[in-house]
Amino acid sequence: MFWLLGCIRITRMSMNSPTALLKFVELSLGCTGWQLFTMMSLGRWQETLLNLLLRNYLHYNLYDQAEKLRSKAPRFEAHSNQQFCRYLFYLGKIRTIQLEYTDAKESLLQAARKAPTAARGFRIQCNKWAILVRLLLGEIPERTVFMQKGMKAALTPYFELTNAVRVGDLEVFRAVAEKFGSTFSADRTSNLIVRLRHNVIRTGLRNISISYSRISLADIAKKLRLDTKTAVADAESIVAKAIRDGAIDATIDHANGWVVSKETGDVYSTNEPQAAFNSRIAFCLNMHNEAVKALRFPPNSHKEKESAEKRRERLQQEEELAKHMAEEEDDDF
Repeated sequence: MFWLLGCIRITRMSMNSPTALLKFVELSLGCTGWQLFTMMSLGRWQETLLNLLLRNYLHYNLYDQAEKLRSKAPRFEAHSNQQFCRYLFYLGKIRTIQLEYTDAKESLLQAARKAPTAARGFRIQCNKWAILVRLLLGEIPERTVFMQKGMKAALTPYFELTNAVRVGDLEVFRAVAEKFGSTFSADRTSNLIVRLRHNVIRTGLRNISISYSRISLADIAKKLRLDTKTAVADAESIVAKAIRDGAIDATIDHANGWVVSKETGDVYSTNEPQAAFNSRIAFCLNMHNEAVKALRFPPNSHKEKESAEKRRERLQQEEELAKHMAEEEDDDF
């Protein structure tokens, strides 16, 4: 087993083919990836091998193949906390690319929370992806996320990016994306930064809708800094989509080219507080369940300890049984 894991690590560093690692394992053991997982009985090594395969696929941006492998692999039992954290991180990245942001957020935050304090680099990566996922969900991460001990410098580009998204200024967003382009490329999050452009425009549009009861489409295009030849038409399309998705409560007067915002109602008369409380309660219950699962007990702790009297009785019965068997053997002879 140790030989196999050592070979896998060396092979991953030396091979150039994205599927070479999986083929190497299959050829070494003479079985397919699915048979490999079902044959292995040691849970910890099984989890380690699964993480190595997922890491190899994600390294070459093969997210579909990684999801197929993950879905066909046995259920992750979390024999090792370190391996479970890695699995959650890889799962969060897969879910992010597949646009399943809610599940991705849960996996990434759980990985960052469960990771050991000494694993600062791993926690930084988890926080970077979690910040982007929360921004894509329309949330603004708290300032304390960026001020964690030992992470402030590494999260500075994402802090400035968050400020640009919060303000809804497309020009500031472009400046931040160009300024830290090399950092985002090194973190392999450039494609997620591109997705954020739509969220910046929507945030700016929401701020405009709150500030103005009526505003022309041309002024919206100027405020959003849509520098295109068809800026007014683009602004109209963006506003229509935001109204359809429920991002703003307004109507478009096509004849006059206006956007009329409706009065903001009392949020406590809606179901939003109930939904917020429900999500927080679900989070606490999930944390409790995970804590219970992570508990470790000594073997056979559920069994009652044998008293001295019971031990004497058991030994006496064993001696009587041995004598009886010896007498029967003598009678046979």
